[in-house]
Amino acid sequence: MSRRPPVYPFTAIVGQELMTRALVLNAIDMRIGGVLIRGERGTGKSTAARALAALLPDIEVIADSPFGDDPSHPESWSDAVRERHERGEELPVERRKIRFVDLPVSATEDRVVGTLDIEKAIQKGERHFDPGVLAMANRGILYVDEVNLLDDHVVDLLLDSAAMGVNVVEREGISFAHPARFILVGTMNPEEGDLRPQLLDRFALSVEVHGISNADQRIQILERHIAYESDPESFREEFAPAEQELCDKIAAAREIVEAVEYGRPHLEAIANITSSLHIDGHRADLVILKTARANAALYQRKYLLPGDVTLAAQLALPHRLKRGPFADAQMSMAALEDQMEQISSEWGQGEEATEPSDGQEQTAVKKKANP
Repeated sequence: MSRRPPVYPFTAIVGQELMTRALVLNAIDMRIGGVLIRGERGTGKSTAARALAALLPDIEVIADSPFGDDPSHPESWSDAVRERHERGEELPVERRKIRFVDLPVSATEDRVVGTLDIEKAIQKGERHFDPGVLAMANRGILYVDEVNLLDDHVVDLLLDSAAMGVNVVEREGISFAHPARFILVGTMNPEEGDLRPQLLDRFALSVEVHGISNADQRIQILERHIAYESDPESFREEFAPAEQELCDKIAAAREIVEAVEYGRPHLEAIANITSSLHIDGHRADLVILKTARANAALYQRKYLLPGDVTLAAQLALPHRLKRGPFADAQMSMAALEDQMEQISSEWGQGEEATEPSDGQEQTAVKKKANP
């Protein structure tokens, strides 16, 4: 049996800064709610998702649990592990890489959420649960290629779990719950059909990817792929320092993301953006705030800059903009850009700080957050 080559390094991906940043921010805070990547084939969508899984820090899990339970967070344990703990059983712990789970388009509801053995429950009084995809993906990455071709009901189940962080299966008065916190990455080619607006809104972030037109970058892509195909091990070793550096930054950001402060000026800025663009509901506001805090944490800041909010809006709003049959998408994006410029100008009084926020240098203002 041939050994699979090492995964292509995340830091070797050329261009596509918004896509890679959206993935990194979800890795910092899984509660953001995943990312939908839309674009033609051959733009590195699946490569980036797999590369992120190989990059992320190892995690501690309860070794013999199929749910990847976190030993340091008993409040999130599955029913099975909680019952074992109550019986006084030893719960062995091990460290492992996070899982990358690829969901096929043909997946059924039972395959996704898992099944309860009703017959065994009735005959023997035992609660037996057969784990599904959500159990395998807990604390890892759940990748769905061509998500627009997946059954709408299954997409709903995935998005519910991504938002709630738990999967509850109930049959005939019997229930079983287990943690289901994961980075949901959906990819699709818009030419093959779009998702319903209700489902689009459930994806926290969205990125449009296109083939790179810059000649120098296209050459760099060619050179890197040829080098990878010629000697995958050596190529990955070449990028190992950069991979470790980003891995460490993500781990450090996870430690402080909850400590990133925000105040009323930040909330007002977010509310002004979403209300002026007539965004339905309040999910977008929450997503922008979570994403902005994750971006600040990536740079080891415990305060928000205008660049954090504008980047978050750039990732959270394009797929939520109302576009009727005769609407001009460019006009909607122009309105969003105007709102982001307004935030920067309104916050642009006081102490200046220059810091990269979306792959470019941005001048922003350090605002003292009100608790």
